[in-house]
Amino acid sequence: MTLIDSLIKEGWLKTPKIIEAFRKIKRIDFLPEDMKDLSEMNEALPIGFDQTISQPLVVAFMLELLEPEEGDKILDVGSGSGWTTALLAEIVGQKGKVIAMEIVPELKEFGEKNAAKYNFTEKGMAEFLCADGSQGYEKEAPYNKILASATAVSLPEPWKEQLKIGGRIVLPINSSIWRFTKTEGGEFTREEYPGFVFVPLISKL
Repeated sequence: MTLIDSLIKEGWLKTPKIIEAFRKIKRIDFLPEDMKDLSEMNEALPIGFDQTISQPLVVAFMLELLEPEEGDKILDVGSGSGWTTALLAEIVGQKGKVIAMEIVPELKEFGEKNAAKYNFTEKGMAEFLCADGSQGYEKEAPYNKILASATAVSLPEPWKEQLKIGGRIVLPINSSIWRFTKTEGGEFTREEYPGFVFVPLISKL
């Protein structure tokens, strides 16, 4: 059984468009050369600079919580290898856009090069920035969704402001994954899913 089939069987992957993206966007294309033979392992793998490409189970879970849709504009913070950016770009399609933020210059280049294998940057469906993701990216706001692949101490204020009403933020805080949804009044509902481990979100603050 392939990794994706096992994620479906175990209930981590449920939504057809997310499953389709997982099948099309190959994890092996986002790994360093010496890690490519481990692409089918359901584990986080190092990509250098104390960062990892997340465990497939965790990426599946977070995308299911995020509920990305065609035409969405999504901020992807801590884009690293570019895998989550490419998965999201595949889902949002040509009417949508993914802004990928990575603070480590070498990883920004690595992720951008990996995503280029699928022509997402060429088609304008993904844009990679080397910047402090904890501050969001005002220029492209507001966003339908915001995803973070590194753990924060709390929900960054700029993200709250840059999210549309009804939008969702999925991010790790300490050892839990949280989903925040922005209500009509500009408040946030929150759901906690404990029991996960992430590398810290690097901030210049």
